[in-house]
Amino acid sequence: MALTGVFAALTGGKLRTAVVALAVVAAAVGGAFALGVFGVPSVAAVNNSFGDVTNETTVVETDLVVSNPNPIGVGLDGVTVNYTVTMNDVEMATGGREGVSVASGNSSLAFETELANDAIPPWWTSHVENGERTTVTIDATVASEVLGRSANLTRTREIETDLIGAFTSDETRPVNADAPLVDDPVLYVNETRGRWGAVSDAETPIEMEFDVYNPNLEPYVVSEIGYDVTMNGVQMGSGSTEEAYLVPSYGTETVELTTALRNERLDEWWVTHLDESVRGHQVSDLRIEFYAVIELPSGESVTVPLDSLTYEETIETDIFDEGRDRSDAAATGNSTDSDGSDDEAGDGSTADDGGSDDTNTSDEGTTDSNTSNGGSDDTNTSDGDSGDDDDGLVPLTVNP
Repeated sequence: MALTGVFAALTGGKLRTAVVALAVVAAAVGGAFALGVFGVPSVAAVNNSFGDVTNETTVVETDLVVSNPNPIGVGLDGVTVNYTVTMNDVEMATGGREGVSVASGNSSLAFETELANDAIPPWWTSHVENGERTTVTIDATVASEVLGRSANLTRTREIETDLIGAFTSDETRPVNADAPLVDDPVLYVNETRGRWGAVSDAETPIEMEFDVYNPNLEPYVVSEIGYDVTMNGVQMGSGSTEEAYLVPSYGTETVELTTALRNERLDEWWVTHLDESVRGHQVSDLRIEFYAVIELPSGESVTVPLDSLTYEETIETDIFDEGRDRSDAAATGNSTDSDGSDDEAGDGSTADDGGSDDTNTSDEGTTDSNTSNGGSDDTNTSDGDSGDDDDGLVPLTVNP
């Protein structure tokens, strides 16, 4: 046999052997994934934040962390990752990706979703009807057609506000006419009460009551009480009473007034609420100013600004729990990765210890570094898991 023939036979045999070996390895790897010998990539964390905001849309920026517990990267066609963000069952953002390929350890996938601001009024309505409570729910799903497996992970966060609670007060406040030949105060407001009315798609009413006392010998008539409501300077509503109230001498009369927030203005307010240059991180100022038209015994009517009754309340939401992360990062000088770990290397990578997070897990099973044993992070918000079987995957976190 010629030398070239011998060489071709040898190399050909080695090539065939190598090809067969690679095929066997590939089959073994695929079989190992199918049988669960190798770990299946899973969602380790979902971090959301608000991006650019316009009068029509709000960008929701999502970093979805996929955890691959294997020592090698995995690329599997047919693997899809999807997520949905809802607030009181009102869908705020949804997104996903097909054909996910991840390296060993944690990999971050970035998404941007545009939220139509006209979703804000339905959420607001649900928030008020639910006693000023909102449940932010983030659902993430990993599914593989090849492996025939999927996992659903759910994370919830509670948000509470108290916009009108402080309006209920028994503080006595004088009403001064500041008119010639009139002794002030002409009236006193001894008590105020407020509660939410029946919310509709068009408006959010606040039903108010004022207990007015007349310290004079003559009766006084309150012919009108008007109001003006703003949120971060955005005009939300104005109006006045439709009937007159006679306040007898040395007597008390209850004046009723229904103020109403126009829901059609909520999307405009929303833009200011997310603009940190206005009041800070997701902070708004609710302000209600009042005036009264009082008929004096002389028959003269005076319009009196009720400055002592001006009501102000702060609205804070921090829907995705971003504010605490920012303050923590500023205090420590370290950046925070999307899975809640400090990035000491500065390259955005994190070590994967198999998916557990012993240092950040509370007694209730959350992965919130600031979560107490009772499962809440402060007086206004709390985090919790759905309690569903997570198929052995890393708990889903929301900006831990």
